Amino acid sequence: MGAFLVRRAAGSVVMLLLVALATFAIFFLVPKLAGATPEGMASRYLGRTADAQTARLAAEKLGFYDPLHEQFWRFVKGVVAGADYDYGPGVEHCPAPCLGYSFITQQPVWPELLDRLPVTVSVAGGASVLWLLGGIAIGALSALRRGTVFDRVAMGVALAGVSLPTFFSGLLCLVVFSYGLGITAPGGSYTPITENPLEWAYNLILPWVTLAFITAAAYARHTRAGMLETMGEDFVRTARAKGLPERKVVVRHGLRAALTPIVTIFGMDVALLLGGAVITESTFSLPGIGKYAVDAIVNQDLPKVMGVTLVGAVFLVVANLVVDVLYAVVDPRVRIR
Repeated sequence: MGAFLVRRAAGSVVMLLLVALATFAIFFLVPKLAGATPEGMASRYLGRTADAQTARLAAEKLGFYDPLHEQFWRFVKGVVAGADYDYGPGVEHCPAPCLGYSFITQQPVWPELLDRLPVTVSVAGGASVLWLLGGIAIGALSALRRGTVFDRVAMGVALAGVSLPTFFSGLLCLVVFSYGLGITAPGGSYTPITENPLEWAYNLILPWVTLAFITAAAYARHTRAGMLETMGEDFVRTARAKGLPERKVVVRHGLRAALTPIVTIFGMDVALLLGGAVITESTFSLPGIGKYAVDAIVNQDLPKVMGVTLVGAVFLVVANLVVDVLYAVVDPRVRIR
């Protein structure tokens, strides 16, 4: 098990380096190959109001006239050891991990992301609990009651949930439950759980339900398909032949085997949400990482966009590592391979 963990950890470190290289290529190499000038790249740091003279001076200070390998080295060095940014009136130090420095707000990106991370974690955590429990339960019951009215209604609702986009269902829920019935918060407010847990849950219940409804629909379909496949396997028939109660046969044998692919998609879904629930946070005006990314794109603040990209990629790499470890715990054959 130790050797397996070392291999996976080493692979994750290599993947993070590749992520840094890919991020640099997307934001620096590709624009240059497409004909972008150093002044044009610098203007994406300064915003729309920067004139040509300011953009040229910024391009010199940021080193956009240097070879690409030197720019990439500064990029990696800044993430690991921090960097200094000359924004004109003075030099601002960006401590490690430096994911960029916004010349528009004159603030490092990483502290701003940390301030918004609790909002995104709250949205992702509450919604993931709802969709995991609801999706698995409905999918398992649909598989056990295949062909019944419950199965058809549940899968019909699941199909509608998968088909409806988040911005539509979110706005619909706001109109009905917030502005119409007045039983949920209208959005735009967030209270830390340490200050008032009840108000924290009240402000987030509608984003949770909206996000969980769409994702739980996919989990229900996956669980149903997995249960239908595993309940006909030989080991399930053997368990029944031994005289085990039907509840143990379903839970310990059928459902456990059917949940193996759920582990993978759950890890990826949570990692994507931690990287920024963009549509949900924008729909409900929650000050999380997703809305932070949208505002950065609207204001053409490239360092913030890069910071969100790197953070989201790190969450995905870590989620892959956790999923691999969970596979090794559940199935020892994974360690051998």
